Formats: sequence, C-alpha cells, structure tokens
Amino acid sequence: MMERERWTSRMAFVMAAIGSAVGLGNVWRFPFVAYQNGGGAFLIPYLVALFTAGIPLMILEYGLGKMMQAGAPVAFAKVRNKLEWIGWWAILVGFTIVIYYAVVMAWCWGYLYHSLSLSWRGRAESFFYKDFLGLSDGPGKLGGLRLPVVLGLVLTWASIVWIVQHGVRRVGRVVMVTVPLPVLLLAIFVLRGVTLPGASEGLKFYLTPDFSKLAEPRTWLAAYGQIFFSLSLAFGIMIAYASYLHERADVNNNAFITALANCGTSYFAGFAVFTVLGYMAHVVGKPVAEVVSGGPGLAFVTYPTAISLLPTVPAIFGFIFFLTLLSLGIDSAFSLVEAAVTAVHDRWPISRRRATWLLSGIAFLGGLLFTTKGGLYWLDIVDHFANNYGLVGVGLAESLIVGYVLGAERFREHVNMDSEVKLGRWWDFCIKFLTPAILGILVVWSLAREFESPYSGYPGWALLAGGWGVILLQINLGVALMSRMAFLKVSLPASASLVVLAVLLKLLPPMWIMFTVASVILYGGLAWSLFRARRRI
Repeated sequence: MMERERWTSRMAFVMAAIGSAVGLGNVWRFPFVAYQNGGGAFLIPYLVALFTAGIPLMILEYGLGKMMQAGAPVAFAKVRNKLEWIGWWAILVGFTIVIYYAVVMAWCWGYLYHSLSLSWRGRAESFFYKDFLGLSDGPGKLGGLRLPVVLGLVLTWASIVWIVQHGVRRVGRVVMVTVPLPVLLLAIFVLRGVTLPGASEGLKFYLTPDFSKLAEPRTWLAAYGQIFFSLSLAFGIMIAYASYLHERADVNNNAFITALANCGTSYFAGFAVFTVLGYMAHVVGKPVAEVVSGGPGLAFVTYPTAISLLPTVPAIFGFIFFLTLLSLGIDSAFSLVEAAVTAVHDRWPISRRRATWLLSGIAFLGGLLFTTKGGLYWLDIVDHFANNYGLVGVGLAESLIVGYVLGAERFREHVNMDSEVKLGRWWDFCIKFLTPAILGILVVWSLAREFESPYSGYPGWALLAGGWGVILLQINLGVALMSRMAFLKVSLPASASLVVLAVLLKLLPPMWIMFTVASVILYGGLAWSLFRARRRI
C-alpha cells in the first residue's frame, strides 16, 4: 500500500485550513449579521459560540482525520461500518456547495474585468441583475447561458484542477500566497476607508453595542449559525486535511489557531466594509442603515456603488476589491474539491489526477444551471437548504457519533496525547450535549420559519426540487455509495415515504390526513408484527 501523502510543514497545514475557513462569507456575511444583532454586543454570543461549538467541532474533525488517516467516508466507516454514509453525506453537501460557489467566483472574474472601466458606475443594481446576469422573472424561466459567466466558470475550474490534482504539497505552496494576500488587500481598504468622510458613522453602526439584543434568542442562534457556517465544518474538508498530518501532529492548538484566525479576519473585514459604506451614506445623503446590505448584494451592488463614488482612482480600488474576493474564494473552493477527491481516492483504486478531473468535470457541468438567466434563483434556493439542513444535519451527526459511539472521553485522551493545549471535560460536555442541542434548535428554528412562509416567496415546486429534493438526493446517494443493499432496503423506501407524506399533507384535507396516518400506524404495525411472528404461530 502506498504511503499516505503528507503536508510539507505544520505551517502549510494551518494555512490551508485557514484558507478553507476564510471565504467570501467573511466579507459579505459576518459584518451584516453583526450589525443586525447588536453591533459590538454581538461579539459576546459570537465568542461564546466560538469556544463552545466552533473550536470543539474543529478539534473533532481534525482529531478524526488524524486518528483514522482517511477522508470522511472511510473515517466514519472505521468508527462503525454502517456510518460510512455520514461521511459521504458531508462530502456531497460540500460538493453541492462548490458547484454554485464556483459560479459566484465566476462573477468575480467578470467584475474584475469590468472594474477597469467601472462599467457599473451610476447603475450598479441594474448592471448586476440585468446587464451581467440577465436575470429572468423566476426560477421557472432559465433562459440561455450567460457566456461571460461561463467563461469565468472555466477560469475558476482551471485554477482548481491545477491546484488539487497535484496533492497537498501543491496546496501547501499555493496557500502561502492566497491566504495572506486577501488580508493585505483588506488592509488597503481599511486604511483608505478610515480616511474618508463619514467613515466614523459607518463604524458606529458596526461597533456600537446594543446590549438589549442579548436578551433575544435570535441573536444567540445567529451567533452559533455564523460560527458554524464560517469555519468550513461538516464539509469533510478538515477531516481530509487532517488525514495528511503525521500521526504525532498537534490537533488542539492547530484548531485554536485556525478558528481564531478565521474569526479575526471576519472582524477585520467589517472595518473594510463599514468605513466605505459610511462614506457612501455621507455622499448620497442617507443614513448608514439605508445603504447597508449583506450577501451577494453587498459584494456586487452596494460595495461597487461605494467604490465608484471614491474621489481618487476608483477603478484601482474596484480591481483590488474583486481580486480580494477571488483570493478569498479560491482556497475555500479547492478545499471542497480536495475533500471529495480524498474521499474517492481513499475508497477506490483511482489516481488523484483522474479523480480531480472527473469530479471537476461533473461539478462544471452541474454549475451551468447557475450560469443561466434564472441561475441566481436556483443558487439562492440550493444555498439556503444546503447550509440550513445539509451542514447542520452532518454537524449534528458528527457530534453524536464521536460523543456516544466512539466515546468523547476516549477521543479527548487521544487528541490530548500529542497536543500543546490539553482539553478538559468541558470538551466532552460541548460535544455530547451543548453542540447537538444548539444544532438541533437551529434545525427546528429553520423548519419553523419554513412552515411559516415559503423561503423568499419561491414557488413550492422550486423549493421541493432545489431544496428538499437536493437534501434527499445527497442522503440517498451517500447511502448508495456505502451499500447498494442499504439504499434499496432502507434509504429509498424511507425517502419515498417522506415524499408521499409531503404530497398527502399538501393535497388532502386534515380529516383524511389523520385517517391515513392512523391507519398506516395501527394496521401497518399489526401487519408487521404478525409477519415477524409468523414462524411461531
């Protein structure tokens, strides 16, 4: 058996892990979430979430990868054979995300070109949605492919393939450039931003604490959600990366370094965002609250508008901003592919190069859906369900498996052996009780909002196809990759039953729903019991 590839140094591993964790969300999600949930006061639940969920889960994934010396599917199979599908579920959730994440990077390539002439000047919103994306009226109208976006997608996947196909040694060299680069570029924006008129007002909105928000459960759930989504957890990435560590490598302190560096970058990015937005509000004569936005709207509409208003060399700052987004995104993108390549390479006798090209080709073709005129709608739907149910579901499963099947105390003793920072029983409590409880509450909270009103007003068929359908597909494919028999006997019938139940709930009046459920449970249960007892009658 070939000896497993290794990182060239501890620095290479840590930088790669930080690069995976630090992504586009650090710029367009954290500052906005912080502003919405108490400004400076949000740091209190944010730090509590970091030390009670983020770091414990990162230690779990690092430790599992190093202990089992394998990617997520094989690692979980080594815990117990029937748990291999959990690893595949993690990989498939991450693979789904990189399919559309690469399209967002394709937008960045396009905007990198358009920044040279500030093509969006004076009409950033219509330029992005109409000129650049050619946005249709809804998810049911795909329209044609947007060729500039397709070209950007080709550039993105060419970069990913070039990095991943040569293994973690090349990854280790690449991240020495791509991890510090966006921090330096953000520093340029911070230095420029604080010199602009109105910057102080922007920072007030970002940092002024509203301690009343701490009494709201929504603020704490937002903090745990932000930590969970920000650290590249539950993708199988950190398990894969840690599997290339030497068996005596540190786990705990590496997790602390990675998590703190990621969160520090998020906090720092807020200064770059809000100083410039404060200046924009000053120029247009509006309150900062009226110009603040989050998500893609911040990156491709609001911030470009602010850049075009800069008094000197706005085109240069536009180029720097989208270069920053590209350098942030590429590490996260190729880490998602690396996790999948590691899983396939560990499971079957296929070369790393062939696995990289195969998976990248599939992902590229899948990504073409999101390059259509209706692609933004599907991107939004898939992203919502993959994050709120896919990732949270995997994270919950990981906690329960390590906490109760593998054994939290046994696992803690293993990672403590070679680590510079020793864990106490607090880690056991977090993994066995606190983290599963928080993730369970996040799922229930998301489901409650789902039943309250359809996500973003999308039609039910679109949410079923791009949301619940994708989640069921990931789980079933994960089970099928583990065992065809388990898929046919357990996973497929269970999924079919859920689909039938959903249809019944949608179509039947309450009386007939209760009649059907009662009949199935009572008479179906009786039939099953009689079948089991047939040999003794």
